[in-house]
Amino acid sequence: MRKKIIHASCVSCGKHELEKDEIGINIKLFGEQILNYYCLKCLADYLEVTIDEIETKIEMFKEEGCTLFN
Repeated sequence: MRKKIIHASCVSCGKHELEKDEIGINIKLFGEQILNYYCLKCLADYLEVTIDEIETKIEMFKEEGCTLFN
């Protein structure tokens, strides 16, 4: 099965070409059908957490083998 390549910009600040981990965490948190993505800074603001907390979660998901972060 081929992975779908997603080119996304942050819906909040407009940052272009989000990194794969930024796209992956958005899909992990909001589901595969999402249309709007956030960069890490705007996602942290939206969720009222720190960027470090999001990065820690990303690393946890990677260690668990989540394919969104391959």
